[in-house]
Amino acid sequence: MLITKKHISRRTMLQGMGATMALPFLESMLPAMSPQTKKAPVRLACMEMVHGSAGSVKIGVEKNMWAPAADGREFDLSPSSLIPLDPWKDYLTIVSNTDMRPAEAFTLHEVGGDHFRSSAVFLTQAHPKQTEGSDVYAGTSFDQLYAQKYGQDTPLPSIQLSIEPVDQSGGCAYQYACVYTDTITWASPTKALPMIRDPRLVFDQLFGAGGTSEERALRRQTDRSILDWMTRDLARLKAKVGPTDKARLDDYAENIREIERRIQKIEERNAKGDSAHLPSAPIGVPDSWEEHVKLMFDLQALAFAGDITRVTSFKLSRDATGRAFPESGVSGGFHGLSHHGGNEQRVTQYAQLNKYHVSMVTYFMDKLKKLQDSDGQSVLDNSLILYGSPIGDSNLHNHKRVPIFLAGHAGGALKGHLHHKAADGTPSANMFLTLLHKLGIDDASFGDSTGEMPI
Repeated sequence: MLITKKHISRRTMLQGMGATMALPFLESMLPAMSPQTKKAPVRLACMEMVHGSAGSVKIGVEKNMWAPAADGREFDLSPSSLIPLDPWKDYLTIVSNTDMRPAEAFTLHEVGGDHFRSSAVFLTQAHPKQTEGSDVYAGTSFDQLYAQKYGQDTPLPSIQLSIEPVDQSGGCAYQYACVYTDTITWASPTKALPMIRDPRLVFDQLFGAGGTSEERALRRQTDRSILDWMTRDLARLKAKVGPTDKARLDDYAENIREIERRIQKIEERNAKGDSAHLPSAPIGVPDSWEEHVKLMFDLQALAFAGDITRVTSFKLSRDATGRAFPESGVSGGFHGLSHHGGNEQRVTQYAQLNKYHVSMVTYFMDKLKKLQDSDGQSVLDNSLILYGSPIGDSNLHNHKRVPIFLAGHAGGALKGHLHHKAADGTPSANMFLTLLHKLGIDDASFGDSTGEMPI
C-alpha cells in the first residue's frame, strides 16, 4: 500500500452561497506516519452572572450556601448552590473568599453605583472611570489578553454573547456610561467590545462569513439550511475520509442543522407576535431564558469544535434586571430577590435561584465533554470555563467573598477536584494572574493582584 503524507488542512472550509462551514477535528487532518496525537489548543469561556450569591451573605457563609466547608480535595457540595456540579467534581476548581476591590466606590460620588460599574470590573479587575461620556476607561479584560495571544489563528479571535438587552448609549445611572453595564469584554482600557444577544446573528457570524448580507438573506428566504448549499462539497469530503471521520462529520453537520432549525422555529414563533414576553427583543431571541442560554451554549460548542474561535465571553444577565426565573421554583424578580434584607428564608430562596443558574453550566460542560479533540482528549479537558460574579452580597452592594468557580482542565493546567479557600482579603485578581501564567501569558500583574494562588 502506498502511504503518502497528504492530509486535510485544519483550516479547510466548505463554501456555499452566503455560508462557510469550518470542519471539526478529523483524524484525516493528521499526516500519515505522524504521531496520532497533536497538542490541542485551550479554549476559554468566561461567564458572568450578576447579583452575587446567597453564599456571600453572613448566613450563607455559615451554612455553606456557595463554597463548601472543607478546603482542599475532599469537599461536600450538598449544602451548596454548586450541587449541580457534583458529578463534575473532577473538572471543578472552586475559588472562594476573594474580594473584587476595584468594583468598590473609591470616591463619595461613586457610592451607590455598584450595579452600574461591576460588570466592567469582572474580567478587567480594574476600577472604571466614572463618566457618562465617550471617555470611558477600565482595563484590558482577561479573555482579551488570551485572545490577543492565542486567538489570531482562528477566523474569529473571540466572540461576545449576552442574554439581556445591551449596547445602550449614553448614561445609565450614578453617572456611569451604559457600556460599563452592558459588556464584560474590553480589548483595551478604552475599547469595550459589544455583545451579541440574537442567536441568528451569532449563527451568521460563525457560518455566514462566506458571502454578502444579501446572499445570506436570500438563503434564509429560500427556507433552506446552509448545509443544503454545500451538500456536494460535503459528500466529496466524506468520500476521502475513513468511517470514524464520516461519523464525526455527520454528527457535526447534524448539530449545525438542528441549531439552525431551532433558530428558525423561534423566529417563526416570534414573527406571529403571539404573547411574546420580550416584545422589544430581536426576532431570534426566545422568551425563555433557559432556552436562550442553552442555544448560546450550543453555538459556543460548535465554535470550539470547528476551531472558529477559542475565546468566548458570555453575560448571562444584566445588573438590576427584574427578570424572573420560574423554572428555578422561585418567584419574584432577580434584582428584588437579591435584596433579601438578610432574612434567612429569603436568603435560602436566593440560594435556590443561584443553584438554578449554576445548573445551566453543566449543559455546556456535557456538550464539550462529548467533543473529541486532536489529542484524543475531550474539548472539556482542553477548556477553561470561568463562572462568577463581581458582586458578593447584592443586598449590601459589596464585593467581598465573590462567587467564582472554574471548570475544565485547561489542557492540563488545572487538575480539578479542588476547593481553594483564600485568606481573608485576597484579591480575586490573584486568581486571574495565576490563570494567565498557567495559560502561558507572563504578565507581572493583573488588576490589583498581589501574587499567585495555589490552584
